[in-house]
Amino acid sequence: MSTENSLPEIHITSTTAFQPAILGWEVYMKDQGKSPYTIKAFVGDIYLLSSYLPPDKNVGDVTTGDLNNFLNWLEKGRGVPCSPKSYARRITSIKAFFRWLHKYGVTNIDPAEKIVQKSVISPLPEVLTPEEEAAVLEIADKMRSAQPPDSRPYTLLKLLLDTGIKKGECLGININHLDLDSPQGPYLFVRYTSSQNRYKERKISLTDEWIAACQEYIAQYQPNEQLFPWSPRRLEYLLEDLSNAAGLKKHLSFDMCRWTSVLNDWRSSMDQDKIRQKLGISKIQWREISAKLRKLAGESASEES
Repeated sequence: MSTENSLPEIHITSTTAFQPAILGWEVYMKDQGKSPYTIKAFVGDIYLLSSYLPPDKNVGDVTTGDLNNFLNWLEKGRGVPCSPKSYARRITSIKAFFRWLHKYGVTNIDPAEKIVQKSVISPLPEVLTPEEEAAVLEIADKMRSAQPPDSRPYTLLKLLLDTGIKKGECLGININHLDLDSPQGPYLFVRYTSSQNRYKERKISLTDEWIAACQEYIAQYQPNEQLFPWSPRRLEYLLEDLSNAAGLKKHLSFDMCRWTSVLNDWRSSMDQDKIRQKLGISKIQWREISAKLRKLAGESASEES
C-alpha cells in the first residue's frame, strides 16, 4: 500500500519507461486525494509528452531541452490549436510529474525545474454593482406583494446572491436539502448524485430573509421534491425578466449572480478559505478565482494577504 512518503508498489527507477511510471503517478495522485478531473488531465498531458519523445526514452533520460522542445512543438509544430490555458496546465503537469520522480529519488535532477511556468487568467466576469443588485432585488421583492403575489423570482435570485451556488447545483436542490431547524442555524446542503463530485458537497448558511421568501414560495407553488421544478431555460428567463424590469443593460445570469455573491463575500473580508469552501472549489481553482476577485475589487497584487 502506498503512503505519502513512498512510491506506489509499482517499482520505478530511472530506466523505467513512461507508461508504468505514469501509472505509478496516477496511483500516487489518487492516494493524495486529487480530483478525478485533475488526475485525468495531468495523466493525459504526460501521455502526450511520452508520445512526442522517442519510444526508447526512459523517465531518467529526459532533459530540460527535451521538455522545451515538446512545449515548442505544442505551440508551433503539432498542428492542433493549444489554448493558453491548456498550455499552462501542461507545464503544471510536467512540473508535477518530474518533481514527484525527483522527490522519491527516481531521478538525480528535476529536468522540469527550470521550465518557466505560465499562468493564464481568463477575462474578468461581469458582476452586478451594489446599485444594480439592489435594483433587481427590489423588483423581485415587489413581486411578492403584487396581485397575484409571486415569490418565485425573489426566492431564486436571493438564494443565488446569498449562496453563490452554480446553476446545476441550484437545479439539484431537493426540499430535504434544506435544514431550517439546525442548532447551528439554517443551512442548505449542496449535494451531488455522482460520487466523483462528492468533494464539492458542502453546507451553506441561509439568511432569515431568504427563509421567509422560501416559505411563501413553497406555499404558493407547493413543489414536491425538487425546490425549483422547472427547466434551466425557464429559470434563466426569470433572471432575464428581472434585469429587464430593473432597466439593467447587463444580461443577468446564474454565473453573474455567483460572481456577485463571491465578490460581496470578498469585500466583506470573509476568510478566504471559507469563501473557497462556500464555492466548493479546490485550492488550485481558488488561485485563479482569487486573482479575479482581487481585480474586480480594485485591489493591487501587493494587497494580497
